[in-house]
This record gives sequence, C-alpha cells and structure tokens, in this order.
Amino acid sequence: MASNETARSNASANENPIDLVVVGQGYVGLPLAQAAAAKGLTVVGLDRSQRIVDALNAGSSHIDDIDDDALAAMLAQGYTASTDPSVQSRAKAVVICVPTPLSDAGGPDLAAVTAAARSAGDHLMPGTLVVLESTTYPGTTEEIVAPLLEKNGLRAGEDFHLAFSPERVDPGNPVYGIVNTPKVVGGLTPACTAAAAALYDRFIDTVVEAKGTREAEMAKLLENTYRHVNIALVNEMSVFCRELGVDLWDAIGLAKTKPFGYQAFYPGPGVGGHCIPIDPNYLSYKVKTLGYPFRFVELAQEINNRMPEYVVNRAMSLLNDKGLALSRSRILLLGVTYKPDIADQRESPAQPVARKLIRSGAEVAYHDPHVPSWTVGEQEVERVGDLSVAKADLLVLLTHHAEYTPEALPSGVPVLDTRGALRGAEGVETL
Repeated sequence: MASNETARSNASANENPIDLVVVGQGYVGLPLAQAAAAKGLTVVGLDRSQRIVDALNAGSSHIDDIDDDALAAMLAQGYTASTDPSVQSRAKAVVICVPTPLSDAGGPDLAAVTAAARSAGDHLMPGTLVVLESTTYPGTTEEIVAPLLEKNGLRAGEDFHLAFSPERVDPGNPVYGIVNTPKVVGGLTPACTAAAAALYDRFIDTVVEAKGTREAEMAKLLENTYRHVNIALVNEMSVFCRELGVDLWDAIGLAKTKPFGYQAFYPGPGVGGHCIPIDPNYLSYKVKTLGYPFRFVELAQEINNRMPEYVVNRAMSLLNDKGLALSRSRILLLGVTYKPDIADQRESPAQPVARKLIRSGAEVAYHDPHVPSWTVGEQEVERVGDLSVAKADLLVLLTHHAEYTPEALPSGVPVLDTRGALRGAEGVETL
C-alpha cells in the first residue's frame, strides 16, 4: 500500500466507521438510506446539493415516497445527510445512486457517475465495498467506474470490492418498495458479489446474485426496454383501433383474462419517468458501438415520441367538431406528473403536449393537486384551483390522479381521456 494510503487508513481508523454512505439523495438514494437505517445500519446520505442536505437534516423531505414523518424516524435512527465527500473514507460500503440522463445528442450522460466515482476514489479505503446503482449500459462498472476508483493504487477485486446493483424504485407504488423488491447484485469477482449480497441481505428481503456486473447492468435495461417496446405497441394500436371502431381498452381487458402468456400494457400520451424514456437508449447506444442498429428500441422511441403530437391532433379534431379552432380555444390539462398520485414530473409527456398546444396558439391551463406551479419552457402556466367550476373548451386528461372522477369534472365540458380512466362517462373521448 502506498504511504498516502497508509496515512489515510490510519486517520480513518481514528474516526467512527459508517456502515453505508449513499451517494445521491433523490428518488433512489433516499429510500435506500431509509431501508438501511431502519435495520440499524449507520447511514450517511451524501449529496452535492447543500439545499437538499440542509432540508433533510431539518426533517423536510423532497420526494413522494418518504414524507416528513418517515424522515424524522430516519433521523432518530441516526441517519444524517452531508455534502462532505470525506465521509466516504469512513465507510464500509459506498453505494452510488446518481442520475444518468441522456446527453443533448441522445446518448448516455455519465457525468454524475464519473464525478461520484472520482470522489469515491479520492477517499477509498482498503476493504471498502463500492456499488453502482445508477442505470447504465453493460460494461460501465468495469470499464469506467473501476479505473476511476483505482487511481490511487487500490485494485478492484483485490483491495476493495466493486459491484453493480440495478435500482428498482417505483415511486408511489403502494405494494413494492426497497425492502420487498428482489435485489440483483453482480460483482467484478465472486468475492465482490458475495460482499454486495451480504450488504443488501441486512435490509432487503431477497437478494439475487448475477454472474457479474455486465449481466446485472443488462438486467435493468432488459426490464425497461421490455416495457418501452410493449407500450409502443399499444400506443400504435390506439391510433388505428380508433379508425377501425375498436375500443382498445376493452380489448386489453379481454386479453388480460388469459392466465398465461400475456401481460397488459396501456396506451397514453407518451412515456415518462426516470427509466422508460431513457434506459433503452443506453442499450441502443451500446449496441451501436458494435455496429448494429437496435431497431426495436429505435422504432419504439419513434412511436412513443409522436404520441404528444397525436394527442394534440385529437384535441384539434374534437374542437373542430364543436366548430372551434385550436388557436382560439382554452385547453385545461389534467395531471402533469408522469404517473398518478405523485409529484414526480421527470420526463412527463405533459411537457411536450403543452408545448405543442401553446405553439398552436391555444390558451393552456393545468390542474394537478400534486404540482403547485408548472413551467413549460420559460412560460408559467396558469394553475386552476377549483376543478369543478373550471372554464375550458376542452379537458385533456394526461395523468389519471385518483381525484379525477366524472363527478369532479366541470359539467358540460368535453374530455379527451388519454389514459382510459373515465371511459364510458358522458362527454368523454379516449385516444
């Protein structure tokens, strides 16, 4: 071991060890920290945002799945948040849960991952377990993260353990959370896999060991590419089923009565969230580096990306039937989050729908009980408070929050229901 490593090791030994440092305190990292703290692990949440860290330490949560009461319990269990990367030098395990968005060119943006890996490498101690949970393409853990961690002389798989474990967080899911969702782990070596499995075994019900890091990385992309492609299938079917006079939602309901060989997917105004619009592109990028097109993903992306335009065209058609032009109409959007009953707006299709309506000259307002203010581009969109008396020429339901029932809507205003949630109600048209 180099002399500077020895000095850091001796300094760290004089401080209290930390069972787990979770890098990134967002929709993935904070619930992970909660689950570990609840089982008695000493946990530090590391985040570069001073605002988020100060709020967490003051007992104010910024994500749907952990309310302030749950955060208070975490704090009582010993959880703390910090912006000081040196806490990693005291960690037995460091788990990286940072965003992996798309770049402006549509490829992977690993800036947050590389920054987190460099930081962890600066403070890495012998024997530490490092786990990457951020979704990425196969090979990232071994080819990008490992060299950054090894820059101070420690070797992955020899001096410290390195693994990948795909996050499987579904915000707002009332049934499956961190603890009862099986956790896949794949290490750089069998010993790395065993070390990662031992960590997660302490606070997660079921741990599934992968052959290695690449298989664990691919598992996450496979899960979300499967969803992406099947959503594109029903989105495309929704377009021609209307022309054929077929109620696609009824057909889906019939198909899912088959107890084997079928899983129901539903059409909508596009795809949103932190996974489906992004993750398949990571796999497509990796495949392209081999010289192959990934035609399923490319076609699914094309179909899903054009759904906002289809929604606007359907709105225009319904208004034309009333003798109204879109450019002289007031459109009220119902629900602007990417899924029902949460405040998460990441990659919500409401954004492109609203942009297209505004560009067409429509007056756009929105109602969403979970979103107190909403901006499209640089334009602040009018928020409607009392839905029952709202004035509009057309309602467009984009996210099926529980509050949106036929009784809650203003009477006499036609509705374009992009989610099939109000099917059969008077004045409601579906995609």
